[in-house]
Amino acid sequence: MTVTTNRYLEGLYAPVHTEHTAFDLPVTGTLPPELDGRYLRNGPNPFAAPDPANHHWFTGDGMVHGIRLRDGEAEWYRNRWVRSTAISEALGEAPVPGVRHAGMEAANTNVIGHAGRTFAIVEAGGSPFELGHDLEPLRFSDFDGTLPNGFTAHPKRHPRTGRLHAANYYWARPEVIEYVTVGVDGRVERSVDIPVPGNPMVHDCSITDTRFVVYDLPVTFDVDLAMTGARLPYTWNDDYGARVGVLPLEGGPGDVQWFEVEPCYVFHPLNAHDDGDTVVLDVVRHPRMFDRVRLGPDDGTPTLWRWRLDCGTGKATEQQLDDRGIEFPRVDERLVGRPHRYGWATSVTLPSGGTGQDLVGDSMVRYDTVSGATEAFSFGAGRTIGEVVFVPSSDDAAEDDGWYLTLVHDAATNRSELCVLAAQDPGSGPVATVHLPDRVPVGFHGNWIPESS
Repeated sequence: MTVTTNRYLEGLYAPVHTEHTAFDLPVTGTLPPELDGRYLRNGPNPFAAPDPANHHWFTGDGMVHGIRLRDGEAEWYRNRWVRSTAISEALGEAPVPGVRHAGMEAANTNVIGHAGRTFAIVEAGGSPFELGHDLEPLRFSDFDGTLPNGFTAHPKRHPRTGRLHAANYYWARPEVIEYVTVGVDGRVERSVDIPVPGNPMVHDCSITDTRFVVYDLPVTFDVDLAMTGARLPYTWNDDYGARVGVLPLEGGPGDVQWFEVEPCYVFHPLNAHDDGDTVVLDVVRHPRMFDRVRLGPDDGTPTLWRWRLDCGTGKATEQQLDDRGIEFPRVDERLVGRPHRYGWATSVTLPSGGTGQDLVGDSMVRYDTVSGATEAFSFGAGRTIGEVVFVPSSDDAAEDDGWYLTLVHDAATNRSELCVLAAQDPGSGPVATVHLPDRVPVGFHGNWIPESS
């Protein structure tokens, strides 16, 4: 039977085919003048039509979307494909320079600012892709010759030191998770190979103020699946087990302490912190992954859990904190690795009479660890939100003194908007809405990059 449909190529997921450059964007409401920087978001956007029978959501060409805010104005919107060699040739451009680790060119998952530079990044061994301030393609990067292999989609920036801490993996380096730190100068400072018993998919990591946390979970490289031509040959492995490793930030392979947890998969931790000799992890836990469904993350509802890893006893305790479906959890970036008051995520849309769930919904869900309250802030019918980032009003502002920024798709117009909400009262609706000239497909991650960074 010929497969002609794939949900990750249709509807909100469907790629856009135009690179826009739009200036002086229309704004409803008032943009806070303190917002001086770029909101950037990355996600898969296939350039050429892929085979719907085996297209995996995670493997589309990268496209970075950017909105420049300054002096209460939305100066520009741009969206640019990450320039793989094939895309450059199709556009009549010379291929961008730089090292493509293992030939990988789809940096489609996250976009960060570091050392005054902008990088689109991806996991599984791909090289970072450097863009200019206005999203012009510059090069595939190995951090000035210091990155020994590929990188990750989710480095964690230590608030005190400014270093990036990363867990990297690559299928051709089995039984190894590579722990890398990148200095404030954008160069790799150290690389440590952590032995693991198989070939796991490691999407993210965690840090506390003093420790690095690595996830060794039962989604592993499947050689047989790879031989069939699968675009993402990682599947659920009942025999692998599930564990979390903890080591000092400056530690080596012999310093890792492993904690067994119930089998599950974690794409994204909310945050982690030290509590004496215990590491507290708040994670979005998927009950299974790439088991029944192989083309995207759709094997059960992801929910918020807390794991406490007692480094004195070697025991882990697991507690479910909420039963609603969520993904894309975030905290104030100044509190990564430290106790936080507010954490938030995007609601998950569950099927109603159909099949498949979307890792986006119509609501932002916020957790208050002080009061214990959980609130959901809806953006309204027909309006779908993505990951939410926080921008403080000043360097020393409180956790709710600033703004939440998120992309919203409006079904009525089939266009996207950048919505800005006051963090002290997100339920009152956007204080400003920036109207974009096109739809931003459902994607993955992004960040606010202040102009001063």
